[in-house]
Amino acid sequence: MRDAHPARPTLETVARLAGVSRATVSRVINGSVGVTSGVREAVDRAVDQLGYVPNPAARSLVSRRTDSIALVVPEPATRMFSDDAFFTGILRGIGQELEAADKQLVLLLASTPASHHRIMRYLRSRTVDGVILASLHGADPLPGELAAMGVPVVASGRQLAGSAVPYIDVDHAGGVKAAIEHLLTQGRTRIATIAGPQDMVAGIDRLAGYRDALAAAGRRSLVEIGDFTRESGTSAMRRLLDDEPALDAVFVASDLMAEGALRALRQAGRRVPQDVAVVGFDDATAARSTEPPLTTVRQPIHETGRMLAQQVLKLAAGEDIDPALILPTELVLRESA
Repeated sequence: MRDAHPARPTLETVARLAGVSRATVSRVINGSVGVTSGVREAVDRAVDQLGYVPNPAARSLVSRRTDSIALVVPEPATRMFSDDAFFTGILRGIGQELEAADKQLVLLLASTPASHHRIMRYLRSRTVDGVILASLHGADPLPGELAAMGVPVVASGRQLAGSAVPYIDVDHAGGVKAAIEHLLTQGRTRIATIAGPQDMVAGIDRLAGYRDALAAAGRRSLVEIGDFTRESGTSAMRRLLDDEPALDAVFVASDLMAEGALRALRQAGRRVPQDVAVVGFDDATAARSTEPPLTTVRQPIHETGRMLAQQVLKLAAGEDIDPALILPTELVLRESA
């Protein structure tokens, strides 16, 4: 009885049909130079006729490429797959660029020490051509460990540990300065902030920008800390109102936290912007549909994702890249301020 499933075509099968050697077929499939156009066309015809599909594992052994890029995020899945605009935009930008380069994206979440060790074992096996790091906390050892292994790696945001890993960041301080100066120009005198987590560069730099801008204007800082979630914005806004009932403006270090702050202000009977002006940071899609629409600092999240992918692909190809790229931010005025 004949097998209902014919044997899968091999390199040898393709070579016989194309009238070339197995080594020549391998060179054509792996994109090597030094093959004439006529030979390449003959191999391509044979591949199409036979329906030959290269074995990814064998191909990676020959080319030392896997055509995969890992995005490593030290966050739990509940945060990664929430409605956080940063992760959505970064993923969209990275995915768009890798799709155009015919590369595969591998998502790895490293929220616990156990997952960190598991990911390091995975990456040591050279199963990807490069790594993008996003949402780093504190002195995370991942950038240094990956660089020491010789893995091409690029980070979103500079690292607190001061590693030599190339990174792409935005002008946090410049964006916050523009927001505070706008509020001061409006005549706001008691300007508070809901800062982001202080183990992340974005949280640290935005708080520093707020303090510097208020100090330059001779104003007093009023600070509460959140964790870039909507719930933390609500809780922090309530604490600010308890501590300083007369506050008339608040800069919030993310749009998601600003949504929570707007909720707390409504519950407290404070009108926005008549009683309290609110400015966020990100320019997430939801900023246009809050009540009222949110004035915010726009950071180029999607563009950051695209540039992260471009940079790691250059590194994987052996090219040199700029060790630090800082993208501009922009204040977007809407009804909340």
